[in-house]
Amino acid sequence: MKRSRFGRHSGLPQDTENLLWLANGLADSGSRAEDAFWEQKLRAEVETLLNSGSEESINAALDHLFTANMRAYGVLADAIESSAEQTLLPDGREVLLLAAPVQAWSRFSIPATTIPAKMLTNLRVHMQAHVLAEGVKLTLADTLFSPDQLPQGYCETAKFTQKFAQLIPDNQVLHINTALLPETGRFLSDVRYILAAVEVTPGSPLFRWQEEDGTREEAANQWSAQAGACLAPLLTGCATQMVMPDAYFAACRQSDRASRPYSIQASTAFLSTTLEVAPSDLHAIIALFHDHQLEEYRVGFATKDNGSIVHGVVWPLLGPEDDAAEVPGQIEAALKESGIQHITQLDSRFPLEYCDDCGAPLYPSAEGEAVHAELPEDKAEQVPKHLH
Repeated sequence: MKRSRFGRHSGLPQDTENLLWLANGLADSGSRAEDAFWEQKLRAEVETLLNSGSEESINAALDHLFTANMRAYGVLADAIESSAEQTLLPDGREVLLLAAPVQAWSRFSIPATTIPAKMLTNLRVHMQAHVLAEGVKLTLADTLFSPDQLPQGYCETAKFTQKFAQLIPDNQVLHINTALLPETGRFLSDVRYILAAVEVTPGSPLFRWQEEDGTREEAANQWSAQAGACLAPLLTGCATQMVMPDAYFAACRQSDRASRPYSIQASTAFLSTTLEVAPSDLHAIIALFHDHQLEEYRVGFATKDNGSIVHGVVWPLLGPEDDAAEVPGQIEAALKESGIQHITQLDSRFPLEYCDDCGAPLYPSAEGEAVHAELPEDKAEQVPKHLH
């Protein structure tokens, strides 16, 4: 099978060209034996670029393959993510970075803060009992992170994993100086992250559901109940939903998917309480918004007796979902599950517009216009300035 090689005429840096050659070679491979060759070479090249902080070269290769070869893009993305969230210990064992997302909504501020020592100890007990296989070594970071406070980019994620790796042999806690973290915006619904790392022993189970008497569903139920109750004192005034802990990038993607229907549930509950109406008295309008490509759906909320848009939710398209035909159905299902029955789907597409004054997204109205969401004046003072 012919392998694609990229010459200097492409104008791309040499290290980017190397990534393209290796990713295309692995994508074109026709056997496990050949796979092993390409995988070893690709992982070594990726780790070199991560350790040298070559974020631009990595992103340039991903951007090129996204339009040129989606299969090779997936191969390269997997290699980059696995190298960023895993690192080797001196004895040859590996450390894997984990994330445990927490969906939350509140009329007040959602904390992003240090996790008290006693609470962190309890979280460790629940993660080892319900999520991890027996005997797996675990260390936790002592901070509940907002999305803006997570490592930014693949190289920063790799450095973060390496910090964990230094602590895991002795089960130490990764202490975070929260004063150095970016400030967190105030949103009606948002995600918080517990970050951890585990020691991977080749050939041994890592998660509870890999053991003969464990299942993923039982692990999820137990984690949701036990860890959710453990975190409750830290998230006073918040409604929460636990997302299953997993490898860092997989957990973040799962959180992105879960946050979309959750934001609709949160918005429905918020509007019902704030406006003192039942969910069945709300009207939801769905429309597709685009820039150079299709970007997201937006949902405008009004009451049935008043067509003014009082609130809105953004439903971003993720990964390969571009203009996916099933997305409007998913949005409608989430609205109906929240109790909203009066739903309008607009056929027209809107440009990706925002308010010139405050930067908030504009949302579709039943009249087919993109408008600013405005709560009634007597209710507006009760809520955050920014709403998802």
